[in-house]
Amino acid sequence: MKSRNLSILLAAGITLTVAACGSGGDDAKDSAKPGASTGADAPVTITVGCKPPKNNAKEAAQWDADVAAFQKLHPNITVEGKDAFPCIVPETFQAKLAGGQMEDVFYVYYTDVQKIIAAGQAADVTPYLDSVPALKNIRPDVMSVFKTGDKIYGLPRVNYSTGLVYNRKLFTQAGLDPDNPPKTWAEVQEAAKKIAALGPGYVGYGEYSAGNTGGWHFTSSIYGRGGDMVTPDGKKAAFNSPQGKAVLENLKQMRWTDNSMGTKQLLRWEDLMRMMGSGKLGMMIGAPDVVKEVNNTFKGKFDDYGVAGMPEATSSLSGGDGYMFNPKATPDQIKAGLQWLEYKFLTPGQGQFNYERAKADGLPVGLPDIDLFGSAEPGQKIQELRKQFATIPVEHFQSYVDANAAVQFKLEPPKAQEIYAVLDTAMSAVLTRQDANVDQLLADAQKKVDNILAKSS
Repeated sequence: MKSRNLSILLAAGITLTVAACGSGGDDAKDSAKPGASTGADAPVTITVGCKPPKNNAKEAAQWDADVAAFQKLHPNITVEGKDAFPCIVPETFQAKLAGGQMEDVFYVYYTDVQKIIAAGQAADVTPYLDSVPALKNIRPDVMSVFKTGDKIYGLPRVNYSTGLVYNRKLFTQAGLDPDNPPKTWAEVQEAAKKIAALGPGYVGYGEYSAGNTGGWHFTSSIYGRGGDMVTPDGKKAAFNSPQGKAVLENLKQMRWTDNSMGTKQLLRWEDLMRMMGSGKLGMMIGAPDVVKEVNNTFKGKFDDYGVAGMPEATSSLSGGDGYMFNPKATPDQIKAGLQWLEYKFLTPGQGQFNYERAKADGLPVGLPDIDLFGSAEPGQKIQELRKQFATIPVEHFQSYVDANAAVQFKLEPPKAQEIYAVLDTAMSAVLTRQDANVDQLLADAQKKVDNILAKSS
């Protein structure tokens, strides 16, 4: 669902001079043999997806500068970035994989990784990972996205998790402490009532319930409460549980008993963004990039917002993206690609973490929108650099950073979009019908999701 947050959609190319193989057959296996390299200093060219597009001039220029600096360190490697907007078009992504149109180093969402591995559409890079020193410091729960058994098939670029986005200005107006955001759902409920009491048009807490966004946020909420969407084997629904019931009952009470969620419902992604930007919405579930989007597109101001951890959470819905390797890539291309990914995306003070450059270019610095290392030394260094070159108040997001250091990241369920569509019905029901039966809604949703999962197994 991260694709709804427009800030993450950079750009990706689809042109490739080296053909991909979707079968995972003998050719793919031979290309991953460590002994097949032509030599460490042999000239090698790699095509890499998701270069920022030309109309994103500052980030495109940064990419080009990083390529030049990297190639100076590695004169034998040529990096050819491929750009198109957006990085991934879901309707054509699988066809391009199967048709051999992907780059040597291609961009992926977390939710596609395991399907790509199972289909033999990515190279096993395990034999070459000694060229990625940063690997030992990446959060194990993040790296697990790219693993099957003992084999690794890619590296992360961005990792995010959901938290509680809130309007600090409204907190102050409502007599709440903006430096002490809610840590429990009971505190969220009380804060929402006080914000709604500010007057007509004020909404204490906003929630999605249409366009698959309701099911997405249901997932975030049930994870935060310690529940699951599907069973461990992925074959049955698991959300018809005390945790799932608590999610819906809480929303039903806030909507109908507290009257703190407003009367307009069936909200989609842009609706909550617009409400938050207008200064009339107190709280919503979201990642830090929500604040960036509200500032850039919906006329909000960075200074007015904060992000806290998900209330009561020991687990948090995680998402993100990264890179995998064409199964036809040679060993030299895989090694070169891994070196590029570490340089560009995994090194504090460099590439995407070059906050000094971002500040000089007038880009916002300070949002904790990428968490790849947790409390490991590189993660601490990245936090220090964010603070050093911050252009926005980093203290507004510290409770989110602190909370996420202790939570376990959990990915979206299989068949996520289909499941989310089913849960939209339950979410919309409790927000639009005062007599909605939570038990019946969950039972009905369970049957539908069980059928969806049965068809995919």
